[in-house]
Amino acid sequence: MNSTFKTDVAIIGGGPGGAASAIFLAEKGLKSIIIEKEAFPRFHIGESMTGECGNLVRRLGLSEAMDQVPRTIKPGVIVYGKSGKNTFHIPVMRRNEAGELEQSFTWQVRRGEFDKMLLDKAQENGASILRGKAVKVLTDETGTPCGVQVRQEDGQLTDVLAEVLIDASGPATFLHTEGFTSERERGKYDRQIAIYTHVKGATRDEEDHTRIFYEMRNHWAWFIPIDEETVSIGVVTPSDYYRDSKEDLREFFLREIHKINPQLSLRVPDVSLVEEVRATSNYSYHIRNFTGKGFLCVGDSHRFIDPIFSFGLHFALTEGKMAADAIANYLLNGVGRDVENPFAEYERYCELGMDTIQDVLDCFWDQPTPFAFMVHSRYVDDFIDLFAGRVYQEDPSPGLQAIRKVNAKLREKLQPQH
Repeated sequence: MNSTFKTDVAIIGGGPGGAASAIFLAEKGLKSIIIEKEAFPRFHIGESMTGECGNLVRRLGLSEAMDQVPRTIKPGVIVYGKSGKNTFHIPVMRRNEAGELEQSFTWQVRRGEFDKMLLDKAQENGASILRGKAVKVLTDETGTPCGVQVRQEDGQLTDVLAEVLIDASGPATFLHTEGFTSERERGKYDRQIAIYTHVKGATRDEEDHTRIFYEMRNHWAWFIPIDEETVSIGVVTPSDYYRDSKEDLREFFLREIHKINPQLSLRVPDVSLVEEVRATSNYSYHIRNFTGKGFLCVGDSHRFIDPIFSFGLHFALTEGKMAADAIANYLLNGVGRDVENPFAEYERYCELGMDTIQDVLDCFWDQPTPFAFMVHSRYVDDFIDLFAGRVYQEDPSPGLQAIRKVNAKLREKLQPQH
């Protein structure tokens, strides 16, 4: 016979999205059980935070704890154009109470230790951790999710009954595989492969900016210092380009970091690898209809666009807070109890932010010259806001409106003529 647990919210996945959801739920007096199969710390990329992501870390009360985990201070992002030319810089700035921009900073972290810190914080705040793999959604007589079945490490099956189910499983997209969301659509940037590792011995600048090195469309590299000695480096290329090389991951990575951009070559004259070289391919996807009665998705479990401007942690933590707010309104205040989808507004707001980043990326890749002009000269403050993660704009800023106009003109130009 299966063992059974009951809780307010069952969370599939103990990464940043799941852990943040649990922490914010606990603040509202709601209990949660996090289902996680992996032991932490574990290797993960996506080490760079936006400014607003850093503010959420502070909001979680973790500023002092950040001094205990491997991390660097991130003052901004520098993007190097082809051949190392036409550089642009976006500083990390916050909006003060008067709405004015002022200097700030965020962090770049070793994700293994950072993710463990978040999960530990969730547990300290009252969340329970169930070690195992979610294998099946449990439903009531109406077909509404009411929990999840978990295969624990010892093989025992356990039923976790809950009022609401959060999918924070990341690229595994658990609720999609279980048939509770719409289809998983290919994203616009899916035919790429990211090949990455951590290195020591890289040449660092005085300030540890996140650095992006552009070669051509969908072909670029990142350089993210994550502690006093270690730098995360990854190269992103079209999948066909990697396959045509006939090289293994390590050979390709070591050759490509010296080839992709001269500004990267200067920083990696003689590096040593401290992690195995790993790869992720076809990573861009979009799942719609990711909420419903009894469930919602957070972060990568419903959408991933492109990693170039480091929004993975931002969306995980931000949507974790938004999910907790929506669930608290539902469970404690009865908001949405009588409607078909009580979390529809949460879904709309999530898509609002991610659509904004989709628009920014489309303009960056498709229209680099107008994009650079807008960043450098025309809409400097608006782009500082966008890169900081202030992307949930019901009333779009002039800079965001300009991006959308540029994108619309290109789409119109590419429309077949009748």
